[in-house]
Amino acid sequence: METIGTQGVAIPRLGFGTFRMPGADARPAVESAIALGYRHIDTAAMYENEAAVGAAIAASGIAREAFFVTTKVWHDQLAPDALARAFDASLRRLGLDHVDLYMIHWPARGMDMAATLEAMTALREKGLTRAIGVCNFNLPMMRRAVEEIGAPIASLQVEYHPFLSQAPMLAYLRGKGIPLTACAPLVQGRAADDPTLAALGRRHGASAAQMAIAWLLDQPGVAVIPKAARPESQQANLDALGIRLDERDRAAIAALPKGQRFVRPPFAPEWDAA
Repeated sequence: METIGTQGVAIPRLGFGTFRMPGADARPAVESAIALGYRHIDTAAMYENEAAVGAAIAASGIAREAFFVTTKVWHDQLAPDALARAFDASLRRLGLDHVDLYMIHWPARGMDMAATLEAMTALREKGLTRAIGVCNFNLPMMRRAVEEIGAPIASLQVEYHPFLSQAPMLAYLRGKGIPLTACAPLVQGRAADDPTLAALGRRHGASAAQMAIAWLLDQPGVAVIPKAARPESQQANLDALGIRLDERDRAAIAALPKGQRFVRPPFAPEWDAA
C-alpha cells in the first residue's frame, strides 16, 4: 500500500471509512476489511463505533504498529478540558494506548482555534496521538491554523469526489505539504450510477465506483477512505488501486460538473470563503 508521509507519520492512501456504521454492527465490517488487507481505519466519536473498531483490531491478532487509526472529536467538545476528556474516552473505547491521527471533526463557530490546537498538540507531545489534523475547515481556517497558529496539521479531511472541485484547497495544501483525505469519495453511493464513470470503467474492466476511487488516487497528496459494509465492495475498492487512468479518463472526469456538494450540515463553515 502506497503511503503519504506527513508530520512524521505515513498515511496509507486507501483507508476504510466507518461513517454510518453505528455500534456493534461495525465490528464484522471492520474485521472483514482487515482480513482483506486494510490497515488505515477511520472512525470518530460521533460515529458511535469506536469500541467495535477497537474490538476488530484486537481480534485480528495483527500488531498494533501495522495499523493507522484515525478518530475525531466532535465540535461541541473543542474547549481544551473537554477535548482532553473526549480523547480519553475515545482511547478507552478503542482499547488502544494511542491513535495515529486525532482530528477536529468540525469547526465550531466561536471556537478558540489556538487553544484547541494547542490541546491537540499536547496530546501529540505526550505520545497519545502520533499526529493531529482537522476536518471540514475552509481555506481561511486552514491558513489560520497553519500560518498564524503554526499547528502541525498532518491532514485535512473533507468531502472530495469527481463531482466537487477542491482545486483552491488542494493548491494551498500542496504548497504546505499537507495531504487531503477525501471523505464521501463515492458521493454517498451516487458515483455508482454515473454514466460517464461507468463508460470509462468499461474500458478498464472496472465499475463506476472504482473509477471514482482511482481518479482520487491518481492525484498526488490525496488519500481516500470509502465506506463499504459488504466484503465484495471492500475488495472492489481495494482493486481500484490497480487502475491506471489515462488522459482520456482524466479529461472525461474533468468535464463532469464540479459544484455538487452533499456534506452540508447546518453547522458547516462557509465553504467557498477565500
